[in-house]
Amino acid sequence: MGCLKKTLSFLLIFVSIYARGTPLQETDPVRQRKPFFERLRRLEEQFQRLQQVTLTHLQDIANNYNVYYNVDARFQSLVEESQAIALAVNQSQAAIQEDVAHLKTWFRKNQRRSKKVDAQLQALNLSLSTNSRQWVEEEREQKAQREATANLTLGLRALQDSLASLSQQVHSQEARLAALEGQMQRASPGAAAPGLTTVPTPTQLAQRGPGSLQLRRSSQTSRASLHRGSPPQDFTVHVQKTQKFQAPSSPQAAPPRTQQGPGNICSTGPVLIFPNASTENVIFLSPGFLVPLRALSFCSWVRMASGHLGTLLSYATKDNDNKLVLHGRDSLVPGTIHFVIGDPIFRELSLRPLLDGQWHHICIIWTSMEGKYWLHIDRRIVATGSRFREGYEIPPGGSLVLGQEQDTMGGQFDSSEAFVGSISGLAIWDRALIPREVANLATGKELPTGAILTLTNATSVGGFVQRANCTCLEQCP
Repeated sequence: MGCLKKTLSFLLIFVSIYARGTPLQETDPVRQRKPFFERLRRLEEQFQRLQQVTLTHLQDIANNYNVYYNVDARFQSLVEESQAIALAVNQSQAAIQEDVAHLKTWFRKNQRRSKKVDAQLQALNLSLSTNSRQWVEEEREQKAQREATANLTLGLRALQDSLASLSQQVHSQEARLAALEGQMQRASPGAAAPGLTTVPTPTQLAQRGPGSLQLRRSSQTSRASLHRGSPPQDFTVHVQKTQKFQAPSSPQAAPPRTQQGPGNICSTGPVLIFPNASTENVIFLSPGFLVPLRALSFCSWVRMASGHLGTLLSYATKDNDNKLVLHGRDSLVPGTIHFVIGDPIFRELSLRPLLDGQWHHICIIWTSMEGKYWLHIDRRIVATGSRFREGYEIPPGGSLVLGQEQDTMGGQFDSSEAFVGSISGLAIWDRALIPREVANLATGKELPTGAILTLTNATSVGGFVQRANCTCLEQCP
């Protein structure tokens, strides 16, 4: 309706203007026609602006109508949303109430459980107090046991020291007894072969004269004194008296003592020959050491075939490849080996008599008590010492080989350290042999009891190592 009114007003204005211009056109048609067109142009411009304004108003009206039209729908959606929110609130309230009920139930259960736990804790407290008293008593008992063990250990150490001292005295007395027997053999005209002592009968001594009978009595007296445990000084004095008595009674000079030849040693077992310095020439002994060793005796017949001593034995473990080694190398002083126990501690031993290419019997003995060690060559002690790995234990579970030096457990051999020669009658003991046992072993009398390893334990013979069975050693190639 507003638009229609505006249109009518516009027409009235246009008619009035046209009526006013008509007389002017009649009076002066040419002059009045020009202003009319200008007015008409202005009216057209005004009409266009009016149209634009009218169109703008109509669009605003349409927009307002659309807004008013959508208000009801929006209001309805808001109502529905509020109802949904109210429903969700009610549901959440119900869930919360249910959760609160569950929490109350859980809390009551926890209260009952806490009471039970408190009762259990009290019982445990009582038990712990009882156990603590028992532990205190047991600890006192253990302390007493430890003190008793310590006293026992001290007594055992004292006993070990006494045994070591006794062993040293036995070694020295055995050596002096061997010297005395040698003197007796040289003093007797019809003495047996050196190394095998034969005692003449009283009739033979009577036939040889009073000097020989007196020597027999002196020998018996010396042996009796040794068995009674007389001091070494008395034994030395007795030997000196015997030597003084022998000189005038002997009608001729004593013949020189000759070493017993290896040809008289038979039944020593197989002979293993290492022909060259190949790193493949190796013998594995198994099983190795099964228990820790606090003492060791290594004895064997050996014949060298080169100008230097190679490695006779090597024992390696995972943490140390030089737990026990009789190590020889071409760069060492000729005729020497390194006796290694627990690298890097070693002792240098001289075995120069072995360089003559003949069979020789060697024994290397070690004990952790005072760290004593002895080297026997052909029955005689040629080297001894102490303070060498005192109190040490050679651990078990390693790899034990002959003829090569292990740089790793069971491998990495070096040809410059290889043994070239022959060995026979090899044996290892877990104790220190006494000189009498060494002498019996070297003369082929008997094998000392308790050997833990021999050549029968060779499980692998590699490379060019040859095995020979000889009745006597001098018959071996």
